[in-house]
Amino acid sequence: MSEAPLLQARDLHKTYRMGRLDVPVLRGADFTMRKGEWVAILGSSGSGKSTLMHLLGLLDEPDRGRGGVWFEGQPVAGLRGGARNHYRNRSVGFVFQFYHLLPELTVLENAMLPCRVAGAGRAAAGHVRSLLTAFGLDHRLHHRPRELSGGERQRVAIARALANEPRVLLADEPTGNLDARTGGEILDMITGLHRQGLSIAMVTHDPAVAARADRVVQLVDGRVADR
Repeated sequence: MSEAPLLQARDLHKTYRMGRLDVPVLRGADFTMRKGEWVAILGSSGSGKSTLMHLLGLLDEPDRGRGGVWFEGQPVAGLRGGARNHYRNRSVGFVFQFYHLLPELTVLENAMLPCRVAGAGRAAAGHVRSLLTAFGLDHRLHHRPRELSGGERQRVAIARALANEPRVLLADEPTGNLDARTGGEILDMITGLHRQGLSIAMVTHDPAVAARADRVVQLVDGRVADR
């Protein structure tokens, strides 16, 4: 018997209301990722890649009664309250194109945020410091985001995403705001994490970035097609 998917979505529909118009973005999208796999989600701008990522991470919800998400074989799309927050804070880690670091916090404080939310701030401090050191930021722990380069900010964001040792990294255009050289360095870092066993779902519009993954799927007309 083959191993069950780590993360799976079935028949996802998502429609946004824009003024008087309903704009369908996902039209029955399916997605499957197995433990230890790196899946790239490729598509043109506006194809629904970020929407799919947000639904997988429970940052948004599908249209009522129009699809579901399963993690380790258990339905999660309908989770509410503490259970939903636990999934978003412990089971998955998020990396975005624009970093979303809090400007008033230091590098260490930003990276520690998921641990503090989980009530494990002090206990996890050593782990987070080790991540930041491994990412070449040991000399930046007490700097503010404004004092960092774009690549350094993204490294902090990745450390924050990994602070609670999630099973899945959800990365939405993680190199989209970086120059080619810095973006390549971030991809090298993500490749190293994958080789250590991390499961990754990454949104991109760049075929060269997608080529790093184990498997590429493409969003076309609101549905996912394997390539």
